[in-house]
Amino acid sequence: MELRPINPTAKGPAQTFTGNVYVTPVHQGQGPSRMVVALVRFTPGARTNWHSHAVGQTLHVTDGVGLVGTRDGSVVRVRPGDTIVCPPGEEHWHGAAADTFMSHFAMLENLPDGGDPTTWLEPVTDEQYQAANKQ
Repeated sequence: MELRPINPTAKGPAQTFTGNVYVTPVHQGQGPSRMVVALVRFTPGARTNWHSHAVGQTLHVTDGVGLVGTRDGSVVRVRPGDTIVCPPGEEHWHGAAADTFMSHFAMLENLPDGGDPTTWLEPVTDEQYQAANKQ
């Protein structure tokens, strides 16, 4: 067993997020584990860019109300205790609803070759985000 210290929180980069997002790394697996876990906190209206994960991603909401959207226009409104599983290769985005904060644990796996498991794409437009909030 190993007790690890709390990692510092960093602001999410503008290249991959819209609005103010804060990321606290929780776990970075060391072989044979490839698990990566972060606590991600979104201010109202903040969200990720469109992206996908080579081996999928699991989101577990801890606080607030959020949105998770996919390219087919599906949007799920998530609340504390909800878990969303995004399958490998599915282009999606997630963030806070317009009027509340939202926090979730983001869990994924690194690739066996050490490559980046996340493919970042373009920002979610304000129009896409506003339509998602109305659903």
